[in-house]
Amino acid sequence: MTAEPAPYGIETLAIHAGARPEPVTGARNTPIFQTTSYVFEDAEHAADLFNLQTFGFIYSRLTNPTVAVLEERVATLEGGRAAVCAASGHAAQFLAFFTLLEPGDEFLSSINLYGGSITQFGHSFKRLGWNCHFVDPSDPENFRKALTPKCKAIFIEVLANPGGVVLDLEAIVAIAKDASIPLIVDNTIATPYLCRPMDWGADLIVHSTTKFLSGHGTSMGGALIESGKFDWAKDGKFPTMTEPDPAYHGLTFYETFGDFGFTMKARTVALRDFGPSMSPTNAFYTLTGIETLPLRMDRHVANAVKVAEFLDGHAAVKWVSYAGLKSSPYHQLAEKYLPRGAGSVFTFGLKGGYEAGINLVESIKLFSHLANVGDTRSL
Repeated sequence: MTAEPAPYGIETLAIHAGARPEPVTGARNTPIFQTTSYVFEDAEHAADLFNLQTFGFIYSRLTNPTVAVLEERVATLEGGRAAVCAASGHAAQFLAFFTLLEPGDEFLSSINLYGGSITQFGHSFKRLGWNCHFVDPSDPENFRKALTPKCKAIFIEVLANPGGVVLDLEAIVAIAKDASIPLIVDNTIATPYLCRPMDWGADLIVHSTTKFLSGHGTSMGGALIESGKFDWAKDGKFPTMTEPDPAYHGLTFYETFGDFGFTMKARTVALRDFGPSMSPTNAFYTLTGIETLPLRMDRHVANAVKVAEFLDGHAAVKWVSYAGLKSSPYHQLAEKYLPRGAGSVFTFGLKGGYEAGINLVESIKLFSHLANVGDTRSL
């Protein structure tokens, strides 16, 4: 009896997942399909595509062959069922919440987030009738205490940007499951190389692919990945998934598409109607970047540990917040959830206060002062 082949490791999947030789030309690398639209076989084929009765390409706002390879790759790396890419990480978050929420709905979010997400959740989403309650995640039970009958999701960064904070993912997953709501994890800073939240029970993952996945400061993008394991029909909390959609002649997304129904809804409604599509060129550069993700993350972590240890022992430094240091209150959580390392984004404070910080930022030569992380260059 022939043994089953061993599953591919993440280093192999980072290069090959989703990609195949191009069937017409034999091109080994994924081509950039720089096209807006695709020729239908006949009128019936066109109707079937628009009615979601068959799969294929219609218009690059919805689907594109280059972007499709990236979607399959990030879903595979995260251990998910399916993914949809978008123009940025913020766009991916919008797709997730538009698919989940109705006006008047609420969700919980960790307060330890990227500042742009705090603004998006706390200000812009309010204009759409989506209300976010921010929670101190240092005690996971704070999420349970903050739940309301209108809460439809919990959102966290397991490795928070930029404070070096690590959350107790397993405990928060349990709270979300008890409440029958999905846990959404922004895994941008950890990447699937350092942590796979779906292995711990997370339901949805978002990325700013602009950062470590792309890895070279060249390409904007975002991704939304679903695990395929959340029961959208339980308790009747998610009518957008379980009730007939009038735009598709009464089709019910969860009933029709099952474990990738959320991705289909996000693509064929939110992405269709709001249009934050990823360009095929950005998808190509991101695919190329992901090929070296394991190598880059190992080096990112090794460099971060050395810099953090240096700063921790420097006379002018007051404190360092990096979970890779044994003195960090998050070190044990980092060892549990991030065994390959605690990432490469962290914060520190100087004894001289604000003025000393300004002087340091304006004196550095190799590091760049800008609005990005996850580049090959030190930022």
